[in-house]
Amino acid sequence: MSFESWLAFAAASTVLLVIPGPTILLVVSYALGQGWRTALPMAAGVALGDFTAMTLSMLGIGALLATSATIFTVLKWIGAAYLVYLGIKLFRAGGTLEAPPRTERSTAVTMVAHAWLVTALNPKSITFFVAFLPQFIDRHGDFWTQMAIFEATFLALAFLNAFGYALAAARARALVGSPRAIRAFNRTGGTLLVGAGVASVAIRTNG
Repeated sequence: MSFESWLAFAAASTVLLVIPGPTILLVVSYALGQGWRTALPMAAGVALGDFTAMTLSMLGIGALLATSATIFTVLKWIGAAYLVYLGIKLFRAGGTLEAPPRTERSTAVTMVAHAWLVTALNPKSITFFVAFLPQFIDRHGDFWTQMAIFEATFLALAFLNAFGYALAAARARALVGSPRAIRAFNRTGGTLLVGAGVASVAIRTNG
């Protein structure tokens, strides 16, 4: 694998990661609710979710999902249901920043679990890696060495991306003092999460 191939992979991954999706919406909602302390556990959860998806892809499960309509559909419904649940929970938070639990001792564990589930239970992530990674692999090089490098690179970028979004949202939290503004954010974010869950099962994927 050449340095140019790695650089191209890193650049493409960065572009894909910075586009906000359901995972980033979850990260932002936690950061607005509990501040900068959510950055580390949420970023860790996102990285673990991507690690799960990429590892499953490398083990060939991505190819199975791409060919098995039943398995793909089951995972889509599980992931979609979880997104809808989180969206409804955020929408019902009203004019407070208390949507995510704040007083539980296991809050950090809960945040990691939420981020991991939203990221890992998206079958499109797995099939995406199957289609995305081969573009940068040198067939004459050692496959597993290249995959290890690509996975480490992507996970580092995913962690930094989620961490940055969380810190930015936590900083903006100090500027949000109006219950009306908070209610608008909660309802907008909740609606988008529900919409993402519905869309993930409504949109047919090609192939």
